[in-house]
Amino acid sequence: MERKQASHELLMVEPSCFAFNQETAVNNLYQHQDQKPLDQVQKQALEEFNSYVQALRDRGVQVHVFKDSPNPRTPDSIFPNNWFSTHAGGHLAIYPMFAKNRQAEVDKFLPQMEDLLLRDLPQDSIYRKTDYRENRKKAAYLEGTGSMVLDRVHKIAYCALSPRSDQALFERFCQDFGYEAISFRAYQAGAPIYHTNILMAITSTKALVCLDALVPEDRDRVRERILASGLDLVDLTLDQISQCAGNALEVEGSDGKRFLVCSQGAYQSLRPDQVQALEEDLELLIVDIPTIEYYGGGSARCMLGEIFR
Repeated sequence: MERKQASHELLMVEPSCFAFNQETAVNNLYQHQDQKPLDQVQKQALEEFNSYVQALRDRGVQVHVFKDSPNPRTPDSIFPNNWFSTHAGGHLAIYPMFAKNRQAEVDKFLPQMEDLLLRDLPQDSIYRKTDYRENRKKAAYLEGTGSMVLDRVHKIAYCALSPRSDQALFERFCQDFGYEAISFRAYQAGAPIYHTNILMAITSTKALVCLDALVPEDRDRVRERILASGLDLVDLTLDQISQCAGNALEVEGSDGKRFLVCSQGAYQSLRPDQVQALEEDLELLIVDIPTIEYYGGGSARCMLGEIFR
């Protein structure tokens, strides 16, 4: 089976009560809170969400939308990539989440997810589910493709260790799914960066990564592994990842055309030479999601759950 980095099929979750999440704010430094009425925050987030879905569909990306419900309250449901991942051959992984109201997303959406995967499963795929949720009992968390950035072609998984990304559980995932495990430590403003996909993204040909965020003893090892896999390096700055420049995802549209999805804020932070490097072999798809970024502390990549069958 040919390995592909980008999927043409995505899951997005339409928010019903999007807001600043107190439970995740303890270790997500990118969230913000103010006095804006909650209904106004939700209204703006929904408008941004709908525009994002339409932008993807206009380019031929297949987008499945699950609609969130108000009860139980799941303010971060708009970021589904944290609780599941899918893999070629029909393999689904379910992850233990740090926040209780994020773990509740799994109970809400897992039946729909399984129906979605089974509906069009290729004949040569066999549906399997690997469920890591039991690890919550021992406070070991691994938040999907937020905690891990997967090089699906070369079968390498990168993980910035944090309270939400447990090393032993990461290594177990890699063993279960046949990935080489590359873990490291990364910090911003003196605190561990909560998710790897804040500082790193991998396309079919490039690796965007903020090496300055890594502790010095890990920097060369990670750089050398990226280059040895044949990817070109686009080195991001700490200021750029504060603008969500690392939170990008390659997707596939009509006729196999490839896009790198990122937010307007992320795009504006990039230097011309970085944009030129990225546009060598794909097109940038820029989405405007300032409300979602400000209150949620996540960006364009976090909102996309890739579907591989």
